[in-house]
Amino acid sequence: MSVVYLKKATKTPESETATAQRVVEEMLARIETGGEDAVRAYAKELDKWDGPIVVSADEMERRAREVPAHVRADIDFAARQVFDFAVAQRRSIEDFAVELHPGVTAGQKVLPVNVVGCYAPAGRYAHIASAYMTVATAKAAGVKTVIACSSPFRGGGIHPYVLYAFKAAGADVVMTLGGVQAIASMALGLFTGKQADVIVGPGNKFVAEAKRTLFGKVGIDVFAGPSEIAVIADETAEARIVASDLVGQAEHGHESPAWLITTSKVLAENVIRLVPGLIADLPPTARDAAGAAWRDYGEVVVCDTREEVVDVSDRYAAEHLEVQAADLDWWLEHLTCYGSLFLGEETTVAFGDKTSGPNHVLPTKGAARYSGGLSVHKFIKTLTWQRMTRDAAKQIGEVTARISRLEGMEAHARTADDRLRKYFPNEQFERGIPVQV
Repeated sequence: MSVVYLKKATKTPESETATAQRVVEEMLARIETGGEDAVRAYAKELDKWDGPIVVSADEMERRAREVPAHVRADIDFAARQVFDFAVAQRRSIEDFAVELHPGVTAGQKVLPVNVVGCYAPAGRYAHIASAYMTVATAKAAGVKTVIACSSPFRGGGIHPYVLYAFKAAGADVVMTLGGVQAIASMALGLFTGKQADVIVGPGNKFVAEAKRTLFGKVGIDVFAGPSEIAVIADETAEARIVASDLVGQAEHGHESPAWLITTSKVLAENVIRLVPGLIADLPPTARDAAGAAWRDYGEVVVCDTREEVVDVSDRYAAEHLEVQAADLDWWLEHLTCYGSLFLGEETTVAFGDKTSGPNHVLPTKGAARYSGGLSVHKFIKTLTWQRMTRDAAKQIGEVTARISRLEGMEAHARTADDRLRKYFPNEQFERGIPVQV
C-alpha cells in the first residue's frame, strides 16, 4: 500500500494572508470611525465610484429591462433551482415540543435572523451565480431584509446581470459597493440603518479577511479561501474530462488548488500531459489564472486502493469533490469531508456553481472537516424554550439545588430553594450543603 505524489504543490493559500490582515484592519478602523464618508472615500479611491450607493427601485427596473430576455430566463431558471432546494432544506428543520419528565415540556423554535448581507464579487469575473445563490437562500429561509452588495464593474455601476440576479432572487436593498467597504457597511448598517446579523458570499482575500475579522459582531458563512477542486478518478474515468474539470476550477484565480487523487497511474500521467494544453487554449485572463494555479497549487496523487483515496481525500477536505469512478454509492457512503460532492462524470462542479440547486458557497482550506456550505441553516436560529408545572418543579428544583451547591454556586441553588418553599411549604427536601465560601 502506498500514496505517491506525481505532482506536488509548491505553495499554500495561507502564505498570502498576512498582507490582507494588515490592510483590512486599517480599513475597518477607518470605516468604524469615519462611517459613510469613509466608505464613499474608499469607493472612489479603489473602485472609481462616486455615484449613489443604494440602487433605487427605478434604477433596478430600468437596468433590468436592458438585460436580454434569454439572459433573464437563464438567471430566473437558476435562481429558482437554488430557491427550491433551499426551501426543501428549510422544511427539514421543524419546531417541536417534547415532555422530558412529567410536567416538564421543552422544545425548539426555528426562526430566521432579521437582516442578512449578501456579497457578490465583480473583479476578474462578474459573479452572477453568487448573487442568486446567497440572496435566494436567505429569502427561502424567511429572512425579512436581505441587503446585497457588488462592486462597480469596470468603472460603471453594478454589472447589469449581477444586478438582475439580485432582483430576481428577491434582494430588498442593493448597494453599489465592493470589497472591505461593502462588508463593513453591511456589518455596521451604513446607508440602510440595518445592521446585518449574518454576512455571506465569496470574495477575494481582502473580503475573506474582513469577514473573518468581523466574525463575532456578525455571523458569516465560512472562513473562505481560494476556490478548490479535487477529483477522485479510477481507470474508468476519461482523462480529458478529468483534466478539463481541474482546469475549470483553476481559472478562478492564481491561488486556486486543483487536486487529482486516483488509483490509476496511467490516468494520472495522461491528465498531467493534457492540462497544460487545455490551459494554453483558454482566453488570456483565464489562461493566466489557471496556469499559475496549476503550476503552484496543482497536485496529482496516486494510491493503491480506494480506501487510501478516501483517506487522502478526507485529509484534503476539498471545497468541491468530484468522483469519476466505478461504484458511486460506495464513495457516497465512505467519503466524509467535502464542501459539496459531485458523483459521476455526468455532474461537474460548474453545474453546481451555476445552476443545479445546492449552494456554491462552500468551505475551503480544510474547513469541510467540520463545516458544510451555505444553506438555510446559516440564516436560521434554533431557539429553545421550556415550561413546567409546579409538581414538576419539585424534583427538578431539588436536583438543581444539590448540583448547584456541588459546583459552589449558592445563588443558583437559592433560586431553586425559593420555589420549593413557595410551592411545597410543608415538605422537607434534601437540597445539599450550603456553600460557605
